[in-house]
Amino acid sequence: MLTQVLDRIRRLLGRSTSASTSASAPTPERDSAGPASARAPVFTADFGSTRQWVAGRSWAYPNGGPTNPGDNKLDHLVADPSFSRSGTFRAVRRPDGNWNTGLLTTEGSEEGFMVRTGDVLESRVRLPAELGAWPAIWTWLDGDNEIDVFEYHPDNADLLELSNHVKGGSRYHRDPSVGPGRWVDLKVEFGSRSVVWWVNGKQVFADRRGVGRRWRAYLIVNLSVCAGRYHPAPDRAVSEMSFEVAYLRVIRP
Repeated sequence: MLTQVLDRIRRLLGRSTSASTSASAPTPERDSAGPASARAPVFTADFGSTRQWVAGRSWAYPNGGPTNPGDNKLDHLVADPSFSRSGTFRAVRRPDGNWNTGLLTTEGSEEGFMVRTGDVLESRVRLPAELGAWPAIWTWLDGDNEIDVFEYHPDNADLLELSNHVKGGSRYHRDPSVGPGRWVDLKVEFGSRSVVWWVNGKQVFADRRGVGRRWRAYLIVNLSVCAGRYHPAPDRAVSEMSFEVAYLRVIRP
């Protein structure tokens, strides 16, 4: 009898202790819009990996490259790893007036990674200082599906161009923390109903257009050179320019 009573007391105390613990430590609410960095990335860029990235060609350029004068670019894409594989994307003047330029894309790579609806991309970049430099991180698939994580032109020193070319919507974001040679933290959520951009940890634009439910696209990171129609071409004394990508990762909910 005593044993049965003691067992019953233990069970009651166990229930009481469990209930008390539950009451004192409420279960955290799930927040799907919480910090993306709290979730493990599905893609972490290794720019030196030939499995992840193809260098020096992209179907975003006519015939896959190497030039694209129709977009007012002086680019001549090169596969030379010194132009992109270190995470420093370079451009060097050629004798013919064009510029050898670095570009990496996941399109055509062995892994063939694509971002898709709901993904969050995070990156940290150091902006170029030379006039004519045109760095960008963007997406592309079959002549469309373009989202510009950012574009930058040093003649507009404090301005980042943020664009949704899928369903329309863009913002010229001016920011005192943006400037030639400065590091900038970028984050973009590719939402079905709204693409949202953050700069240096602050939300700066939600386009309320989104990419739709079935969107997907390859990644492109590159440094282009302006030919002078929309932004100044490089000074004649300048023969080289670069921008840097410290990291790039994609988080999937």
